[in-house]
Amino acid sequence: MENLFLDPALIIIIAAVVGFFMAYGIGANDVANAMGTSVGSKAITLKQAVIIAAIFEFLGAYFAGGEVTSTIRKGIVDPFLYTNDVNIFIIGMLSSLLAAGFWLIIASSRGWPVSTTHSIVGAIVGFVLISKGASNVSWGTVGNIASSWITSPVISGLMAFLLYLSAKYLILDRENPKQAATYFIPFYSFFVSAVICLVTARKGLKHVGINWTDNEIYLFTIGISIAVSILTFVFLFVQSKNIRNVENQFGILMVVTACAMAFAHGSNDVANAIGPIAAIVSIVSSDGTIQSSSELNSWVLLLGAVGIVAGLAIMGRHVIKTVGEKITTLTPSLGFSANMATASTVLAASYLGFPISTTHTLVGGVIGVGLARGYEHLDISSIKRIFASWIITIPVGATFTILFYVILRLIFNV
Repeated sequence: MENLFLDPALIIIIAAVVGFFMAYGIGANDVANAMGTSVGSKAITLKQAVIIAAIFEFLGAYFAGGEVTSTIRKGIVDPFLYTNDVNIFIIGMLSSLLAAGFWLIIASSRGWPVSTTHSIVGAIVGFVLISKGASNVSWGTVGNIASSWITSPVISGLMAFLLYLSAKYLILDRENPKQAATYFIPFYSFFVSAVICLVTARKGLKHVGINWTDNEIYLFTIGISIAVSILTFVFLFVQSKNIRNVENQFGILMVVTACAMAFAHGSNDVANAIGPIAAIVSIVSSDGTIQSSSELNSWVLLLGAVGIVAGLAIMGRHVIKTVGEKITTLTPSLGFSANMATASTVLAASYLGFPISTTHTLVGGVIGVGLARGYEHLDISSIKRIFASWIITIPVGATFTILFYVILRLIFNV
């Protein structure tokens, strides 16, 4: 068994600090995916977006972030390749977190919406390339993740397209759209609540020691969703005279979907920050031995959640403004359709353990609603710039990892 290059407690502290840095970068950049459409459609203010995101990003990360973390931790790289090079593996995970976090901070400061999933996956691939060679990268897993980066925007775009068409048919094109909205928007709120509750109950509550049967999960989901639907109807009915138009009614629904987006983002993207931390903690806790499996500590999830909230509160406004004003002009009804499609796709992926890109999924959703209005409503130049940022993120992440890997090995003499 190889001796660790530092005291185990110091290694965990360093990993926690570096992981927090990565989570901060995620909050600063990917918050746009959770809140950009809500702010861009003028449904909520920037301050309200930060508050909503802070609460629901935290809840999503803490209660529903564990499944994806398992994929990041053990899927892209086989830890047993480093059975006799445990210190190299720890340095590699630290380098990957530093590289991805550094790139996200740079991108966020310039208002560039990039994929955090791309960043960390590219970073880990860069580590394996420099330490073990290309033949030892789990290209099959990388390929599966890459395919989800292609399919998720398509699925989200199609869902957003259909959701907006349903809203037009059921509400917007009716003779009295305000009255129609009062009766149909509660059904949409039921759908939003059901998606959040189902995923939370199935894979999140186990983190707090609650293990329900399928029937109990379904009863919980239906009960909460009905309650939210009824509250939505009562609010719309009571406030009908004070609500000026149907888009204002959709604005109320946007608050619910904004919560769903933040929860979905937290559940999926916390894995990008805490996956490598979990790998390091697993090794240190077993006296330098790589384990086939390990329990995901709650404090690791908590660290990722707090880091995301800090990043979005301090730097998130830059990317929120970028995403909210690009691709297409958004109204609350359009924003709702894009948000709901994105949240559903991301939560489903999180449930299945696939770390898809929230950025790609949201862009697909927004493009979908733009197409529903007509091709001429899309800003093609903005879409091209966003696609370009996707292309460079993986190689940048890999390159930064190689640089940090060399630096850390020199510092710690590993």
